[in-house]
Amino acid sequence: MPKTPDFFDDKTILITGGASGIGRATAAIFAREGANVIVADIDGDGAKSVAEDLRAIRPAVDDMIAQGIETFGRIDYLFNSAGSAGRRSPFLEIDAELWRQTYALNVDGVFNTMQSVLPHMLENGYGVIVNIASMAHRRGGPGHSTHYASAKGAVVTLTMGVAREFVDRGIRALSISPGPIDTAFQSISSPELKQRMTDDVPMKRMGTPEEIAEMVLFMCSDACEFMTADTVYINGGGGFR
Repeated sequence: MPKTPDFFDDKTILITGGASGIGRATAAIFAREGANVIVADIDGDGAKSVAEDLRAIRPAVDDMIAQGIETFGRIDYLFNSAGSAGRRSPFLEIDAELWRQTYALNVDGVFNTMQSVLPHMLENGYGVIVNIASMAHRRGGPGHSTHYASAKGAVVTLTMGVAREFVDRGIRALSISPGPIDTAFQSISSPELKQRMTDDVPMKRMGTPEEIAEMVLFMCSDACEFMTADTVYINGGGGFR
């Protein structure tokens, strides 16, 4: 938690994928701590739609950030939680469309929002970016998800590159790699697959969105000011493997 009481008062966070799951939990926790919260989501039913597609349309991203700054004066934190494993496929059956979709969902949006928000953070001399990755990138995409693991590995490398480039300008960039989390996203999986995923966790349970959200809060706080370019793994002991 923050070292300084009321640390997040009047600070502003932009959360992509903020209408459900980890993003929604993070929005609630930052609001609890007094922050202004801007929620963007590709699900128009879950949040106010950002143009047509946050993942690919750069002008929509720019407009969203400009509106946030007009409303709150600044954006201090960016949490890119939007992403999806999409359709599973054996490697030899991954077609060009699935490959592009996976990278659009998991990498392009991260690139677009970071590149759009960074000039404003640099102007203020301060900003923290947290991008969601996945344990899949360390494990090679088990269960026919090599394309997803590859995309999440790209997110980790992209985050490290931004952290290195702007380390002396008040910017911190971090990624967080959860293990299996009990979200609506996971509910798409079959009960059998979900049970196998749970059994594979040494703690024998899935994590909760709130557990990830609390870690994001900690990473953005003044308790982590010496931390950048790192990936935090929160996976119920998955690092043992």
